[in-house]
Amino acid sequence: MISLLVVYGTGEGQTEKVASRIAEVLRERGHDATTVNAGDPPADLDVSAYDAVLVGASIHAGKHQEAVRTFVESARDTLAARPTAFFQVSLTSSRDDEEAAAQAATYVEEFVDATGWHPDRIGLFGGALRYSEYGFFKRLLMRQIVKKTMPEVDGSEDVEFTDWDEVEAFAADVAAFVEGRLGVVPPSADGVTES
Repeated sequence: MISLLVVYGTGEGQTEKVASRIAEVLRERGHDATTVNAGDPPADLDVSAYDAVLVGASIHAGKHQEAVRTFVESARDTLAARPTAFFQVSLTSSRDDEEAAAQAATYVEEFVDATGWHPDRIGLFGGALRYSEYGFFKRLLMRQIVKKTMPEVDGSEDVEFTDWDEVEAFAADVAAFVEGRLGVVPPSADGVTES
């Protein structure tokens, strides 16, 4: 069994949902997965105690959460010594066009450049609009942005764009990569090691 740490930063909770689903897939595969909010990590968090680390962040106003950047910068040497992955959740990845895909990739490149961390795997997932959780001005701003970039989307209620099949495939890919890198035979679903 492999121990994996899933650290995430979230605004309105969608990245937390993605992190939780990734951890579920890793557990279903027979591994130990722990999720930690980068904005409120336990005081005794020891990143070096884990075999692999996944880090996730959402995009707000073109930036990732500062807590995620701080975590990665402080743990960079430890991350470099083990298999790692990064996942990003954004409305940009919700759009199916080349310009949006390029912009989402640019956010990742800027994060990698700023932190000096080079994850082994990267996943880009659509986010969610949480109008019900926004304050008055943010709700107004988000409706204007959505009207310009996604005119087909109803701006009056919450919308989730995350493709959960993509999230699960990413988690399975990361697990297979880590298993291969560490030379671990994946446990079967019933807890018996495959041979």
